[in-house]
Amino acid sequence: MSVNPSRDYFEIEAELKKRVEGDIRFDRYSRLLYSTDASIYQIEPIGVVVPRHKGDVQAVIEIANKLNVSVLPRGGGTSLAGQTVGHSIVLDFSKYMQNVLEVNREELWCRVQPGLVQDELNAYVRGMGLQFGPDTSTSNRATIGGMIGNNSAGAHSLTYGKTLDHVIELTVLLADGSKVVLKDLALDEVERRSKNDAIEGRAYREVFRLAGQHKNEILARYPKILRRVSGYNLDEFIKPQPFNLSRMIVGSEGTLATIVEAKMRLVPKPKWTAMDVIHFNDDIEALECAQVVLQTAPYAMESTDKMILDLAWGNMVQSQRLGFVQGNPSSLLMVEYAGETEEEVRSQVSRLEEVRKREKIGYAATLAFKPEEVKAIWGVRKAGLGLLLGTKGDKKPIAFVEDAAVEPSKLPEFIKRFREVVARHDTVAGYYGHCSVGCMHIRPLINLKEESERNKMVSIANAIVDLVLEFNGAMSGEHGDGLARSHFNAKLFGPGLYDAFRQIKRAFDPKNLMNPGKIVDSPAMTESLKISPQYKTWQPQTTLDFSEQGGFVRAVEMCSGMGECRKKLDGTMCPSYMGTLDEEHSTRGRANALRSVLSGKVPKEEFTGKRLYDVMDLCLECKACKAECPSNVDMAKLKYEFLDHYHRANGLPLRNRLFGGIATLNRIGSRLAPLSNWVVNSGLNRWLMEVFTGIDRRRPLPQFAGETFEDWFRKHKTEGDGSKGEVVLFHDTFNNFNTPGVAIAATRFLEKSAYRVLLVDKRCCGRPMISKGMLSQAKENAAWNVDKLAPYAEKGTPIVGLEPSCLLTLRDEYPEFLRTTAAKKVAENSFLFDEFVVRETKAGRLSLTPSGNGKNALLHGHCHQKALVGTAPTVALLKAAGYEVSEVDSGCCGMAGSFGFEKEHYDLSTKIGNRRLVPAVKAASSDVEIVAAGISCRQQIDHLAGRKAKHPAELLWEALSGES
Repeated sequence: MSVNPSRDYFEIEAELKKRVEGDIRFDRYSRLLYSTDASIYQIEPIGVVVPRHKGDVQAVIEIANKLNVSVLPRGGGTSLAGQTVGHSIVLDFSKYMQNVLEVNREELWCRVQPGLVQDELNAYVRGMGLQFGPDTSTSNRATIGGMIGNNSAGAHSLTYGKTLDHVIELTVLLADGSKVVLKDLALDEVERRSKNDAIEGRAYREVFRLAGQHKNEILARYPKILRRVSGYNLDEFIKPQPFNLSRMIVGSEGTLATIVEAKMRLVPKPKWTAMDVIHFNDDIEALECAQVVLQTAPYAMESTDKMILDLAWGNMVQSQRLGFVQGNPSSLLMVEYAGETEEEVRSQVSRLEEVRKREKIGYAATLAFKPEEVKAIWGVRKAGLGLLLGTKGDKKPIAFVEDAAVEPSKLPEFIKRFREVVARHDTVAGYYGHCSVGCMHIRPLINLKEESERNKMVSIANAIVDLVLEFNGAMSGEHGDGLARSHFNAKLFGPGLYDAFRQIKRAFDPKNLMNPGKIVDSPAMTESLKISPQYKTWQPQTTLDFSEQGGFVRAVEMCSGMGECRKKLDGTMCPSYMGTLDEEHSTRGRANALRSVLSGKVPKEEFTGKRLYDVMDLCLECKACKAECPSNVDMAKLKYEFLDHYHRANGLPLRNRLFGGIATLNRIGSRLAPLSNWVVNSGLNRWLMEVFTGIDRRRPLPQFAGETFEDWFRKHKTEGDGSKGEVVLFHDTFNNFNTPGVAIAATRFLEKSAYRVLLVDKRCCGRPMISKGMLSQAKENAAWNVDKLAPYAEKGTPIVGLEPSCLLTLRDEYPEFLRTTAAKKVAENSFLFDEFVVRETKAGRLSLTPSGNGKNALLHGHCHQKALVGTAPTVALLKAAGYEVSEVDSGCCGMAGSFGFEKEHYDLSTKIGNRRLVPAVKAASSDVEIVAAGISCRQQIDHLAGRKAKHPAELLWEALSGES
């Protein structure tokens, strides 16, 4: 049942506002942001409600009944089959209803809200030695409610089974808004509840009746495998176990009831794990050998193919994890063992190695015993989906037959036959997943923009359904039915059981208001496709080069909706989502908004409209998505182009001109220092700046240096003989005018190390202009600087920078601005200071004498540095200088250049900084050196934590010279 198209949404919104305390979002952009998930489908909802508590959820369902509109519960929106899209009122539980309510350590259970993310539950109970067993690859953003709705499993299902095996009790709201608790019941209690005339009574009566009536058919038609999540769990009610209606809700995809609370079973967390990664030249050989490996009783066993490995090599984050790969394998078996002691897991790995060598399994094996090694291997495996979805071009590895499951011993033959189907249809596919339980994720490459390719998808799906039935398997082993597979349920289960499913749906949901169109009575798989032959886009003219992504539109389409940007516990992406928990302020949300404009969902004029500006505004341009998003979405670059178009259409604000022209302001300020510092920081001036330019008075302003670095450099006496060659120091605006001590320390170190330091007649790198949408001005600066730097780059003179965002502009943006050989040469020859020092040390041209005396250093990496280079060179530099280094997984500091100075962004900036960075700095003892290469990072640390952070160059010079 859907809303009458002629009805004004205002009526529904007005009713909701009378009773709901949570967020109510019925504007067009919000509806579009929730019209997709990680699937190939798109359906615009009626509106979105973000409930604060059970009462809000109950109010929505009661109003939906009154107005005869449907309701769709949603967690992280990571479903792959279209379960969380529909023309309904979407309930987003992930912002407010995401708490652990109770943990019972003795009885091993917890009580949680449905919006709680799986990894956050595990973080909460980790100190108790516990964990939640099922572990999806999306564990850093998948919610418990979504896992229940989908009956999720994960890599360790060999040990822990599915979510169904861990649900003890569910508190749900039925289709009429009534609240019931579903748990184990004795038969007399089931009989008592069945006498109730309300929905609860009908549900008990019908499930009990249908299970008994169809027992023989259930035994005959339900696959006898661990992984089956298709249809409804009617098979659970013919087993010799207590009657628990929550088992029917699990895997029902929100079509029967809405979960508001869950009592879940916890399991002891293994004290030790270790892995053996076996390498193969053939993936079928790997699957055949997996049967032998299973006899060693592993904790988990996963398979990854060459397509994913090749994509991982092209991803910044994943490529750093691939040190365990030997040679060029076609397939890997990742085998994990668990135990109470290190000796126990080492013994298990040794036994596998004995079997492997005796049976000649694989051509190589990598053993991993350290937690960080095991974590890196799992990181590559978990990234498999996102890596595939980052495939460039219009042919994408899409989800429609990616979830079939068979009995594990039949898997090699099943995959051979599956591959034949794919080959017959003239395409290829990625193969990876849970070979231990017979469930492989297989994604054929399809271009849904073409009619013939859409027909190919349908043809492949029909062939695979027949193959699954032949092998007595399941069409969905983990990812659910949704819009992609529900239409196959009649064929898979037969008319008798399918009619029973329909009767279950009617018993729970007589008005068809609960996420209709899933599991039963679903549309054809080709309806409501996000990308289809009817999908048309327009291409904006860009200043930056998007040719590598296939143009601006395809750069936007790189976002698959998988939602990695919604993680909160680690990494940097996405700081604005971490701070707001709003879908709109995630990388995915921004990409969906841009795609909506580019594909005509909203008028073309909206590309320079205020509402899209609001969506893009909180992007801190940290570039973390470029590295951490497995699909390599570069939202910072997309935002630069958007801002350039927006300000051309709407005018460039004064504040943008001030920040974009910070080099000029800094030059003037330094010439007038110290008077300029007094004037700028006076109360009157701070008030005026806040009123007229929106620069928040609470944020301390950087000081102007009376003697700039250039002044010092002209006057200083060279300290070395320059025998090791020339180095061009790219002295950025900030280290010239605000913190010249950093550039002085770097110069003295380089000169003392026998390098001749040169300065060139450079302009501002352009980073402040880029961030403010002033691309034409930034391009002019890029052309000037490349002209000055190219002669040095041509002869191999390294260009060394100190401020990560400035130096890395030469590497990341200059080639895309200018598209010239000279720009590429400059980019190739540009290095961060720590990169250069480590490079020279490794080459034997430089030796560092450790003199840090074992002093501790706490490192916070700059966002651009982490995204484009990584912090390994900084860590190596500090260790070489004699420091004991610990790196805080601090994410973004929240400053993002000018972002943290702006009044409308100040609170979010401090909230982001206070999430992980500031607590870590405050926890460090006073004798620990705080290290941060970025001037904005150091400003935030000083402002929020009251600690002075130093640049790595300063620490290195101190270690070498003994000077402070």
